[in-house]
Amino acid sequence: MIKLIASDIDGTLVHDGTHELNPELCDVILQLKEKGIQFAAASGRQWASIEDLFDPIKERIFYLSDNGAYVGCHGRNLFLNTIDRDLVIQLIQEIRKMPELEVMVSGPDYAYMDTKDEEFADWMINGYKFQVKRVEDLTKVDDQFIKISAYKKHGVQEATESLREQFGDRLKMTISGDMWMDCMAIGVSKGQAIKILQESLEIKPEETMVFGDQLNDLEMIRQAYYSFAVANARPEVKAEARFEADSNMNDGVLKILKLLV
Repeated sequence: MIKLIASDIDGTLVHDGTHELNPELCDVILQLKEKGIQFAAASGRQWASIEDLFDPIKERIFYLSDNGAYVGCHGRNLFLNTIDRDLVIQLIQEIRKMPELEVMVSGPDYAYMDTKDEEFADWMINGYKFQVKRVEDLTKVDDQFIKISAYKKHGVQEATESLREQFGDRLKMTISGDMWMDCMAIGVSKGQAIKILQESLEIKPEETMVFGDQLNDLEMIRQAYYSFAVANARPEVKAEARFEADSNMNDGVLKILKLLV
């Protein structure tokens, strides 16, 4: 019996960067809850962005945000995995040497930006619905940090190769789509966050269903027997997943969940 379902958001439930769910999805999740099946939204997004997206049912789901660095539910942080401040500052300084990249750092409650690109800032605040604090200098921010993100409109994997070589033994660094490189503490991933939920709720991997499309979903795919790659997923994800769902644009996740209902 399925007891836990977790799904990535961008590229899996919605088109990358958009902020609208099929309203039928919330109804189906509530029906699954009535059957005793928990639902978790697992994303590189900030918890506030997830909460806004799932607003009609925000009190009924788990948030696995910042690629698993933040595990919580509505109004409550259950698990937080922070990064050493000196390491954060080192990475910020290296990213700044690459003018084609933007950098953003995430704390438990806010994402911090010192960008001069107003279009990028507006996209994060009004598009993704992040809770953002704009500052003069990211290295002067007084907060805990759980994620550092490098952004490039296209080709971020190639653009950040040297950064991953330099910091890959000290940070969990993962590529999300064509635009983002996310960096968390060593060991942090969506898969680790799923494991935390499974252990807390006494749910086995064979009672878990997950959906994903990108490299940052691989650990999550490995943490569940019922692992689905959507049709538009990267080949690496399809190779790891046991099953395939229709694409995000064709509501592939929703189609599978409706079968459970």
